[in-house]
Parts: sequence; C-alpha cells; structure tokens
Amino acid sequence: MKTFVSPDQRPDTETVVAIGSFDGVHLGHQALLAQLRTRAREFRVPSVVYTFDPPTRVLTQGVEFLSTLPEKLELLARYGVDETVAVPFTTEFASRPKEAFLDDLRVLRPRVIVVGEDFHFGRGRAGGLEDLREVAPRVVALPMHQLGGDDIKSTRIRELLRAGDVEGTSRLLGRHYGAQGVVVQGDRLGRTIGYPTANIRVPQGKALPLGVFAVMALGDPNRGEGERRWPGMANVGWRPTVEGRELRFEVHLFDFAGDLYGQELQIKFFHRLRGEQKFGGLEELKAQLARDAEQARALLAGLG
Repeated sequence: MKTFVSPDQRPDTETVVAIGSFDGVHLGHQALLAQLRTRAREFRVPSVVYTFDPPTRVLTQGVEFLSTLPEKLELLARYGVDETVAVPFTTEFASRPKEAFLDDLRVLRPRVIVVGEDFHFGRGRAGGLEDLREVAPRVVALPMHQLGGDDIKSTRIRELLRAGDVEGTSRLLGRHYGAQGVVVQGDRLGRTIGYPTANIRVPQGKALPLGVFAVMALGDPNRGEGERRWPGMANVGWRPTVEGRELRFEVHLFDFAGDLYGQELQIKFFHRLRGEQKFGGLEELKAQLARDAEQARALLAGLG
C-alpha cells in the first residue's frame, strides 16, 4: 500500500475515496472499506483512504487513540486499500473552511466518495454530504454499523477498554485488540518472585485496558529469525501491592528465556482474568500470579 501525507503527492489519476479517522479500523470501518474496494474495482481505479493523524477527536476532545498511525496503516493494507493519504491533523488544519477540504478532494479526482452518514468536515463541521457531491459524481453514505444492537464506533470501544472488557472490544473490532511497544528497563521485581516481565512502553495516548489479561505476544526477539508468538499474561495498572507510582504495562511470557530489552512486541489481548488488586505482600501476590498463569494457559491452549 502506498502512503502519502498530502493529496498533491499521489499520481494524477481518478480514484474512489473513503474519508474518516478510521481509529481502530473496527467492523463499521471495515464495512466502509468493503464498499470502497467494490467501487474501485467497478471503475478500475485505485482505492484511496483519506484519513487524519492523529484521529480528529484526539485533538479536538483529548481522547485516547485506538491505533497509532503505523498500526492503522497496517490494518488498512490488510483490508485491501491501495493508497492512504494520512494528513497531519493540527489545530490549523481543523480550522480550515470546508472549501479548503473540498479543494483537497478535487486533487484526488474521485469517481465515488464513501463516508459514514454523519460525516462532517471543515471549521465548525460546516461541510456535509451535499458539499461532497460538488467534487464527486456519487457519494455513498453508510449508516452506523451495529452488532447485536450495539453501535460500532470508536467511542464505544474506548468505553469497553476502560472497563477492561477486551472480549467486547474484540467483537466490535472483528479481531483481538493489540498494543505495540518497545521493551524497556523496569525494576526487575517480577523475576524475584518467579514471574519476570517485559515492561512495554507504548506511545503516549494509546488506549489500554486496565487489569490482568491472557495475551499473545508477537515479535522477533532473536533479531532476524522471523516473527514468533508466545502466550502469556499481562498486567496493565498501577501495581498497588508495591506502591507503584506510574501506570505500567507488563507482560510475562510463558516458557520464554532471553533478552527482550530494546525489542518491539505486539501484545494481543484475549481474555480478562481479573482486575488489579492490592495484596498483603509478595508471597500473596506470587500465589495469585500462579493462579492467573494456570487460567491464562488454559484459555490460550492451542493458540501458540
């Protein structure tokens, strides 16, 4: 998939364009992308996603994001998008009049524009579907996608993550929620009680579920031997038993021995085991971790 930061960078060809933040690339987004691919094949032109970095509500409302730009680009490529225009979404960009946004779209020469039916753009959200029809012969506006009566939207997914409901999150995403980051130095407390952990540093603002989870880790700790998968368990929280002062994202990989420092791991959340608890001491914590590990291994059996 080709990636640009401005419509002016791409070749001067006709396109079919989907517009949106695509934060999380959830099932609703995937329905929109399916429509994008269908229309692009119909006209035999490239399928182009026009998106924003960061997602609009991260800037305008200060919410956490579900996918970093690299994560989003990887997902868009997985779902068959030919090209992505990921424009930097700044205060200046957000304050542009709707006419400036329409001029950007004209550069893409869209045969069809695909959006959600509530899509608005430009300063004060002044632009809408009728304005888009000025720059494309056809505008396809899809209604809110639902699953079991639940609206599929990024706001709802963030709510589920705050509650630690990674199973509910997975249903709305159509895949397991993931977070990718670099393994950094921790305080090495876990290894003293038999549960060494990789301390994962994710980009600031990345939404994480709180609690203890059964997870799968994907990475290449052996540098060049190809991606591997390890079952494990993760704790995302403040570590009240040891008077923790900062939020930590720590992962214990089952049956792994090696040096992970400086390596990038992608962690997929499968099941929530429990919420974070404060224990009477390290021995009590160690006993609970043994129970967590047994449960996580059972839940992840056969997935490695």
